[in-house]
Amino acid sequence: MEERGNISIHTENIFPIIKKFLYSDHEIFLRELVSNAVDATQKMKRLSAIGEYKGDLGELKVTVKVDKDAKIITISDNGIGMTAEEIKKYINQIAFSGATEFVERYKDAGEQNQIIGQFGLGFYSAFMVADRVEIITKSYKEGSEAAHWTCDGSTEFAIAPAHKEDQGTNVILNVAADSEEFLETARIRTILDKYCKFLPVPVEFEGEIINNPNPIWTKQPSELTDEDYKNFYKELYPFSEAPLFWIHLNVDYPFNLTGILYFPKLKNDFEIQRNKIQLYSKQVFITDEVKDVVPEFLMLLHGVIDSPDIPLNVSRSFLQADSNVKKINTYITKKVADKLNDIFKKDRATFETNWDDINVFIKYGMLSDDKFYEKAKDFVLLQNTEAKYYTLEEYKALTQANQTDKNGQLVMLYTTDADKQHAFVEAAQNRSYDVLKLDSIIDSHFIGMLEQKLEKTSLKRVDSETIGKLIEKDETKDSVLNDTEKEDLKKIYETAINNQNMQVEVAPLAPDDAPVIITLPEFMRRMKDMSKSGGGGMMFMGNMPDTYNVTINANHSINQRILKAKDDNKERIARQAFDLALLSQNMLSGSALTAFVKRSVDLIDKE
Repeated sequence: MEERGNISIHTENIFPIIKKFLYSDHEIFLRELVSNAVDATQKMKRLSAIGEYKGDLGELKVTVKVDKDAKIITISDNGIGMTAEEIKKYINQIAFSGATEFVERYKDAGEQNQIIGQFGLGFYSAFMVADRVEIITKSYKEGSEAAHWTCDGSTEFAIAPAHKEDQGTNVILNVAADSEEFLETARIRTILDKYCKFLPVPVEFEGEIINNPNPIWTKQPSELTDEDYKNFYKELYPFSEAPLFWIHLNVDYPFNLTGILYFPKLKNDFEIQRNKIQLYSKQVFITDEVKDVVPEFLMLLHGVIDSPDIPLNVSRSFLQADSNVKKINTYITKKVADKLNDIFKKDRATFETNWDDINVFIKYGMLSDDKFYEKAKDFVLLQNTEAKYYTLEEYKALTQANQTDKNGQLVMLYTTDADKQHAFVEAAQNRSYDVLKLDSIIDSHFIGMLEQKLEKTSLKRVDSETIGKLIEKDETKDSVLNDTEKEDLKKIYETAINNQNMQVEVAPLAPDDAPVIITLPEFMRRMKDMSKSGGGGMMFMGNMPDTYNVTINANHSINQRILKAKDDNKERIARQAFDLALLSQNMLSGSALTAFVKRSVDLIDKE
């Protein structure tokens, strides 16, 4: 006999709300219904394990079928099923949750894994795509009768007896006219691949099992080989290069978390590919927006995180911030730091080989997380222009004796482009100074952080000053020019250069140093670098003209020759020497370059 009634809800508009607001992405209906079917089969397995169900389990699986002509999608399982009374409770009274009751009932029976929720609001996501939903179900309980529930999206329902041989549930969606895209098998396959790829029960579609019920993150690391990890990476990212290495996450206190994080090859171009970490809850895909769970600097990693303790809102699509999320975030940071430290200690050669790929992760982490900095300062590497690697302590030991200035400050010299700044690097090396390579996009920030963290240490780019001023010592250099000659030479150059953004000074350098050296002060350079990378409050610097220091070497023979030259030649030779300095830094172009070439030809022709 058919029974009719009303669903116990507080508003007549629950279904329009579900359809329009609760689930912004309609494809999620399939995730919810397949997840419910998986839960039902998992519960069946659990009841059998504790002896409450004595029958033959058979092959537990979930089946999805599409009948395009009839406009029907069916999701079937051979799980615990429901009686008519349970339908009224779990389906009609949505305030109740079958999973809550199930966990409460069996909480002392041991393992409570694999329970996502028995027919809560997730079931009603069916009405996003269907104008009528039917359930044909039979409980596992001995003597149970099958029941048939029907609802057209209003608060009215009907329940009638049905014929069904085996226990389990069929959810039948009569697809609405505005959702017929979901009758396309390719569309359904795409959704199943996205959300159900690793569900713990086989899911069959078009006669094929489409999921991997036992992904490697559910196994112990001791059971797995390197090939297992690499093959799983290919399964996740079929078009990516092999990863450098990986971290297997496995914790059950104070929260449950499993997963595998891979370090991909990144290189210095800093091509950030976010949304590569997939978040699962008991093997059901939730989202790849994991910024609250994973620290910002580790968003560059790839892989999978699975945790039932990550709180989700009612549609499961968005994370909710709470203390568990923060704990998980902290745990992941610690695990990554420990793994990197372990690799560094056990196989430094491999660590150095991979440094180009992993240095962005490490530097970004040190910049954004003090706890990570404290661990990483022992394994972060500095590479010099000789391609040798040093830890911070090792580099301090290498340079302290020779590169400490007269104020007791250790000066670390660096280049951002060893080729373009070759003359300056060579000048430093001629003094037996060491020069670091700091040429990645993140290094301008990394340099500032090191100066804050390291005591009595500064970093200076090799072309930001003449070598004598980069590391000032208690020594004075004699000048072959007297003060009057210096002043005359300065005026000649100022007239020849005729550029107010070039600040000219005459200084006694070594005779074999260049006759003219053009430098952009460290402070000015850093402000402009920060401006380019979006540094707050520095954006105006990007529009300011560069103000360069032009150092004239008082002890160079060319400058002595300029003072002795005829008046009409003084400025001409000075301009030539200045243009040579510009040319050496790739700063000469356009009409100035043309004039330099013509002047060079004239000078050669007159020789």
